[in-house]
Amino acid sequence: MTTTIPNIVIIGGGAGGLELATQLGHKLGQKQRANILLIDKNRNHIWKPLLHEVATGSLDSNLDGVVYSAHAAKHGYRFLLGTFCDLDNDNKTITLAAQIDTDGQQILPSREIPYDQLVIAIGSVSNDFGTPGVKDNCYFLDSHNQADRFHRALLNSFTRVHQQTQSGELDIAIVGGGATGVELSAELYHVADLLKVYGLSNMNASKLNIHLIEAGPTILPALPPRISQSAKKELEKIGVNVMQNTRISEATEQGFVTSEGTLINADLMLWAAGVKAPDFVKKLDCFELNRANQIVVKPTLKSTTNDDIYVIGDCCSFALGDGKFVPPRAQSAHQMASCVEKNIISQLNGKTLRDYQYTDYGSLVNLSRFSTVGSLMGNLTSNSMFIEGKIAKLVYISLYRMHQRAIHGTFRTIALWFAEKIMRVVRPRMKLH
Repeated sequence: MTTTIPNIVIIGGGAGGLELATQLGHKLGQKQRANILLIDKNRNHIWKPLLHEVATGSLDSNLDGVVYSAHAAKHGYRFLLGTFCDLDNDNKTITLAAQIDTDGQQILPSREIPYDQLVIAIGSVSNDFGTPGVKDNCYFLDSHNQADRFHRALLNSFTRVHQQTQSGELDIAIVGGGATGVELSAELYHVADLLKVYGLSNMNASKLNIHLIEAGPTILPALPPRISQSAKKELEKIGVNVMQNTRISEATEQGFVTSEGTLINADLMLWAAGVKAPDFVKKLDCFELNRANQIVVKPTLKSTTNDDIYVIGDCCSFALGDGKFVPPRAQSAHQMASCVEKNIISQLNGKTLRDYQYTDYGSLVNLSRFSTVGSLMGNLTSNSMFIEGKIAKLVYISLYRMHQRAIHGTFRTIALWFAEKIMRVVRPRMKLH
């Protein structure tokens, strides 16, 4: 008598999804206890907190990313390229949209994938709050493809200013004073300073005008005031025009229009204000959702409407009490992945599931080579510990190394670190194509 092993399907290869697929691949897939399938619409993975570096060229997504199919072959799970578009609760299947290439030709038809346990880890996208003109005129940083698109436009703008016969400048406006907007602003000044090394001497940081626009009274509103104040001071020191209490009513081809009717001229416009789960989640009509389209879950991270479906990462709405929710951060996705890993294994073994416990280890904001600021320990002490400078930079880098260790293991992470050091000698310090 043969026993059918369960199909565990994970949709979304972000920080949480990829870590979960890796660990379940090791503990279940390689031991033939379950079929582990990871589905993503992209072929490779970039840690989302680093997308601003991809956008500026500090990081090359083709060289520094993780190729899902190659990673799956080593870690006991399977990878399927596809875009999640529908869910059938009754028959326990998901539907993937037809796969179309860049020339509009169909590679694969629409497909149905069966599951026994489903994990939804589809992440988040920028929330434009219905602001007119944003979708048509702005760049976003929700994926490495969008970051690459911004990078190409940035290089074209650098080239234009460099080769102009008359002296020109480059105006960039960023809406959203969260971590993405703040870190991107600093990184842009850093790469502008590098251009003279590669022959674009007429385009430098002095010709770069960055407007960082925040609707609230302070940038980094989710972080302690000391961090936001320190970050604002550092940004203004390098030349960023930090515009707080500035609401945007429209985006045009010329720039952003404020609620007071003022036009903020910009050659490049990027929207990084607020996040939400993708809009198609509402069309599934089978989940309890909050106002940001996030799926409401039980303490075990199972959907409130289906015990066969877990939800982790930015698309998950987990209540902490007192009107607070787990924030959409990489550390949250990592902790959720760890909890769901244990719960899936416990469920297979007929054991009791555990409730998810969120631990805030603090927050860090990296201002490129200029500074790093943040708070440590979070819930581990009664008060946050403010750090900045080299110590903060070291801790910030260690967060990425922890993610690498979770998906590659200790030995390979050390090898990757050495490889990165070597590559810095043989390749440009920024991507120039």
